[in-house]
Amino acid sequence: MKQLNRLQSTVYMLGGLLMVVGAGLTIFLDGVAPYVFGAGALAYTAMQFLQSYDGQSITIRRLRRILLLSDFLLLATALLMFASQGNIFGLSQIVFVQYIYKKWIGTLLLAAILQVYAVHRIDSELTKEANQ
Repeated sequence: MKQLNRLQSTVYMLGGLLMVVGAGLTIFLDGVAPYVFGAGALAYTAMQFLQSYDGQSITIRRLRRILLLSDFLLLATALLMFASQGNIFGLSQIVFVQYIYKKWIGTLLLAAILQVYAVHRIDSELTKEANQ
């Protein structure tokens, strides 16, 4: 996997922290939470898109695609958080969104599970690849 430089790693970690803070802010400051979470999700996913894998392992390529799917789920979670606030971006006018907009927790949970699984497996596969 291509390693991030120091600035990119900082943005990556800050994005993850902002997502955690944004999700937690829904308890106390519901109006600010989508903005904090959205900024964190954008930073986090942008840095994951910068990482690439140039090797030949099909397993790592598959796991990388799972990570990218998880990134899209994080961005969808941010959109659903905005939609739960009301008619921002016109999202509440879409009939499909009206039924699922309170379900952003489910997309966040699914994204987190996929992230944990894929990152753990990629680390394991890279270690295995380096030992061969």
